[in-house]
Amino acid sequence: MIDRITAFIKRETVLCVALLLAAVSMFFVPPDRAYLGYIDFRTLAILFSLMSVMAGLQKIGVFRWIARRLLGSVRGGRSLVLTLVLLCFFSSMLITNDVALITFVPFTFTVLDLLGEAQKKRLLLPVVVMQTIAANLGSMLTPVGNPQNLYLYGKAGFSAGGFLALMLPYTALSLVLLTGWGLIQGSASPVDLSLGTALAQEEYSADRDRKTVIYQLMTYLILFMLCLFTVGHILPWQAVFLVVLLVVFVADRQVLARVDYSLLFTFAGFFIFIGNVGRMPAFCDFLQKVIAGREIGTSIVASQIISNVPAALLLSGFTDDYAGLVIGTNLGGLGTLIASMASLISYKYVAKEAGGRKGAYILLFTVANLGFLAALILLNVWMT
Repeated sequence: MIDRITAFIKRETVLCVALLLAAVSMFFVPPDRAYLGYIDFRTLAILFSLMSVMAGLQKIGVFRWIARRLLGSVRGGRSLVLTLVLLCFFSSMLITNDVALITFVPFTFTVLDLLGEAQKKRLLLPVVVMQTIAANLGSMLTPVGNPQNLYLYGKAGFSAGGFLALMLPYTALSLVLLTGWGLIQGSASPVDLSLGTALAQEEYSADRDRKTVIYQLMTYLILFMLCLFTVGHILPWQAVFLVVLLVVFVADRQVLARVDYSLLFTFAGFFIFIGNVGRMPAFCDFLQKVIAGREIGTSIVASQIISNVPAALLLSGFTDDYAGLVIGTNLGGLGTLIASMASLISYKYVAKEAGGRKGAYILLFTVANLGFLAALILLNVWMT
């Protein structure tokens, strides 16, 4: 029993912290009717809907199919490395950073296995590190790219164009840096082959039952469009939430088991904590003074310790500079291994695939992240 509890705490550390903070705050502000006002049900409903749709698309193999087609024309090291990294960068803008990594990091292992042990050993760590950075940086461009963007987008009332314009300079520089790294790494790792034939031999469900997959694909794409309309305040979130829940339940209820419910409960825990802290005048005034005028820096530092999603939830209760929080929590996803919880996904895969090189991975990950973070901070300083 103790082993199970310990394993759960290690696996869901952020969730446990959120629930603990919520529970402690209840001693200072006993539960009452005001608690219902703490919870941002719109954000939770949209998150659930998006995660359900992404889980469905992932289950039918859509993202792996796209990757296989793109890699079918690969002939050399540069195109191979760039394709694997930029897949994560661009896909994370719509399917979120964690889904991009869950999909494409294991796929990368499959691709590298085709190159032989020597090439795989040379490329595995640097490519996965850059895929992780690419997913975290690509996701910062759009409101649906990661959970903190979705939350801050709704809370601040940004327009879609305004949000894109805010993050576009940072995304553009990220793309330039990632492309430059990919060209250098690819040149240092020459590959003379075509992956198309080998990948075509991979067993793939869509090739066996195309009609069913096409039907499911159209269903999930329609649901995804409904989610986007909800994010843009075109459709009511209550109606879209019910439609997604009912359609997914009828179409394939197993998809609902793939939803990250721990993230939803993490949000709820922080909502309660922030709501209660907001009713403690002395503590509230203190945090507001600490954060005021330092939103970007505070967000970056806080993200290194508690990760960027909790940092966004926590700090949003004590400042109105939501633009600063958006920039700070997105840049703050770079840095330590826990700065973005999506980064832990890649680490777990690497630990399983190449457990003896975990130390080397963490070192390379940290150095690369700090380099990208420094470049983006310099861009922010120059722009302001």
